[in-house]
Amino acid sequence: RLADAATIADFNCRLAWETERRKLNPARINPGVHALLRDPARGIYFLAEVGGVIVGQTMITYEWSDWRNGNFWWIQSVYVLPAFRQQGVFRGLFNHVHKLAKRDRSVCGLRLYMHAENARARRTYERLGWRHTEYEIFDLEFAAKR
Repeated sequence: RLADAATIADFNCRLAWETERRKLNPARINPGVHALLRDPARGIYFLAEVGGVIVGQTMITYEWSDWRNGNFWWIQSVYVLPAFRQQGVFRGLFNHVHKLAKRDRSVCGLRLYMHAENARARRTYERLGWRHTEYEIFDLEFAAKR
């Protein structure tokens, strides 16, 4: 919901700092979160709550695969508040997304990327059955357009 945008943006900023020591620009991240929340074709956020408080999140975006005639769902923006880590919060988010993806005949698989040095995330993903692939991610960023 749009009412959750500030929390989502805050979690994204925390995630970027923890994993890459990268400070995100609120003038860019806030409109980015709002844009996704307003347009389901861009993706969807899933939030985990404990006692009515948001404690974790993940975002799904879509990649069409002509090889498979289906969509990969990319799991992104994974963040869990430190006090709630190792308590199954991400597992719950992942299980929910996995169940939805398996039910949707247009989905051919799930993918994610992580910072190469994030050993904790790597262990978590491997415990959930993910496998490391032969693919590498390349990036070509452009300066902010706004």
